[in-house]
Amino acid sequence: MGKLRRQSKKAGLAPGTLVFTGAEKTDKVTIHVLDYDEKDFKEIQVENIEDIMPLKETDTVTWVDILGLQDISVIEKLGQIFSIHPLVLEDVVHPIQRPKMEEFGTYIFFVLRMFYFDNENIVEEQISIILGENYVITFQERPGDVFNPVRERIRSGTFRIRKSKSDHLLYALIDAIVDNYFIILEKIGDTTEDIEDDLLANPSQDTLLEIQGLKRKIITLRRAIWPLREVMHGLDRTESDLMKPATKIYVRDVYDHTNQVIDTIENYREILSSMLDIYLSSLSNSMNQVMKTLTIIATIFMPLTFVAGIYGMNFEYMPELKWKFGYLFLWVIIFIISLIMYAYFKRKKWL
Repeated sequence: MGKLRRQSKKAGLAPGTLVFTGAEKTDKVTIHVLDYDEKDFKEIQVENIEDIMPLKETDTVTWVDILGLQDISVIEKLGQIFSIHPLVLEDVVHPIQRPKMEEFGTYIFFVLRMFYFDNENIVEEQISIILGENYVITFQERPGDVFNPVRERIRSGTFRIRKSKSDHLLYALIDAIVDNYFIILEKIGDTTEDIEDDLLANPSQDTLLEIQGLKRKIITLRRAIWPLREVMHGLDRTESDLMKPATKIYVRDVYDHTNQVIDTIENYREILSSMLDIYLSSLSNSMNQVMKTLTIIATIFMPLTFVAGIYGMNFEYMPELKWKFGYLFLWVIIFIISLIMYAYFKRKKWL
């Protein structure tokens, strides 16, 4: 319901109107820039968005990383500098979009879902990426991402990324996002195995809650990753000059990884559904066992109650009432009946 409430902020507004609908608000929008080519590299923290304009005119590759989306004026100025369509900027500040790719001639716009761990909790965040001729712009809502390995490769200058153009930087960023999916799934797999052990040993209400929690995580991952396959397929098939044939080879590798992630998600989805069935079956078996025990006890006591009921009647001329060994004889009868019924249940393997 939270996403629907965020949608209501935009109700009735004209298309292209920028309204931040995200949940996280940082103290200040930060603009981190990495500008590089094969020989040179510089990393700066930009205070004013206008300071990016000189970098736009160079032949180096410029990565502009925007952290924080609540300052609409910064997003608007950036759109003016790079001639970004208002509908693209609207999707950027409305961070609940479905993963997609849109081509606009001089640039390509991407929406992806990024997942990472924060104190054992899985964080989901929208990453918006714009690929231009010599630049890549990334937008994220909150601090923390999975791009540190990419930054280190750029800083070191010993990898292919420094010798390539902006399309290879785009590939590296998407690859980092997809690779982190495997880390998330590995953690989910370990948790699933632990729950499965508990399920077989001693299923409880906590076990059910853990299964339901994992199912929600799998559904969230599936919703984010299924459209990514379409994005990667479209990026491989695009005829845009922004994507070089040499980079498309790497894009196909990410496409393969995406398929592996989807297959893994489907496997875990089936496993969790089976675990839920096992849990319900365990509860049913436990209930059946209880009912079976109570039924056996009631069946054993039924003839004993019948005998006790007969001799509990207050008739004066009952022969056994004044018999010296009547009480002992009654106990012998009760014991023999109980023993016979126990032996019968044992033979039927009901005990």
